[in-house]
Amino acid sequence: MSRSLVPGLVAEGETDEIFLGMLIFRQLRELTWTSGRSAVDVEPAVIASCRSIREQERVAKALTDLASDCHVLFVHNDHRERRKAEAVQNRLSLPVIGLIPVKETEAWLLADRQVWSGFKGIDLRPLPVSAGDVERIPDPKRVLDQVVAQQNRPVRDYFEHIGRNIDLDVLRQVPAYAAWVAETANVLKGLGYL
Repeated sequence: MSRSLVPGLVAEGETDEIFLGMLIFRQLRELTWTSGRSAVDVEPAVIASCRSIREQERVAKALTDLASDCHVLFVHNDHRERRKAEAVQNRLSLPVIGLIPVKETEAWLLADRQVWSGFKGIDLRPLPVSAGDVERIPDPKRVLDQVVAQQNRPVRDYFEHIGRNIDLDVLRQVPAYAAWVAETANVLKGLGYL
């Protein structure tokens, strides 16, 4: 008999919801598969109707609302807004995990050169050679725009594909992502999923 694991997410915007929702699902599935515990059925992330850029009260309420349907909650903010995520985490008695890149979520999309090489006409030159170096990029959004500059598709169209296909082992070379995975694993252990 399998046990259900439903994650919930409050993120800054639509592209963050698309990319991070997929990453959460894939990473939780990998963590539970490799734990050696009884079967866990990881469900897709439930996305809150409120964005994490809103005031603390609204974000806290959105997380509380998600808690009725979810087993583990994530709140995303980019580095400039990290205090918002931390403040909400400290206000709730629920297990809420911060999902906070060193710069912006777009940096994580740039970590895996191989996933980008599958697109025709992509410029790989702006991508760092090492996945961990994405945290040194001063403006990840600008670099992402450079990578897809020759395409006739909006940048946001890449978020779901990259979320579905990025190599999680490569992504774990990014220190902020690795820290998130470690924190998530600890919370899941405390909840009996690992």
